[in-house]
Amino acid sequence: MSDEDLMEKFQSGYEEAFNLLVNRYQDRLHNFLYRYTHNHQDCEDLVQETFFRVFRSRHSYERIAKFSTWMYTIAINLAKSLYKKKKRMTKVTIHKDPDDSEDRPMKLEDSKILADDALHEKMCINELEDALMELNENFREVVVLRDIQQLSYEEISEIADLPMGTVKSRINRGRAQLQELLENYVQLETISA
Repeated sequence: MSDEDLMEKFQSGYEEAFNLLVNRYQDRLHNFLYRYTHNHQDCEDLVQETFFRVFRSRHSYERIAKFSTWMYTIAINLAKSLYKKKKRMTKVTIHKDPDDSEDRPMKLEDSKILADDALHEKMCINELEDALMELNENFREVVVLRDIQQLSYEEISEIADLPMGTVKSRINRGRAQLQELLENYVQLETISA
């Protein structure tokens, strides 16, 4: 049964449909919100609040929109409100989409290999997350939606309420800035070897 079918059943009074939606999306929503908050307590609160709002606002949902897009819109608005209160955003890692010719590739070469690959990977991820924190919030938002949540450009356009061209431009500009920020890290790693 599709998400939209479940939502229609929930709207007509079948509350078990809501539980099925929660089970389907709880982990994905947690992962998504953790990338924004980088704080487990904040993330848990936001997940609960998102599902509470879905429950409370169930009659405002219209099937013309995908359920996931509607739910992620609620979640991102809650995360933005939290950010405004705390004046901080999360750290995330990014991945280029090989199926999208318009995605800007990340060309970072790190020739230094540590004996402990797991430690090296953790250090690289930390540097990437730190670099992402330096990006403008608008760039971070679309990069997280595209590269972490793997949403389509169309879904991101709906969630962020931006034209498609703006979404693509922000993703590419955000990745270009990340590449610049991370080039210094790669150079420092090579020099210290």
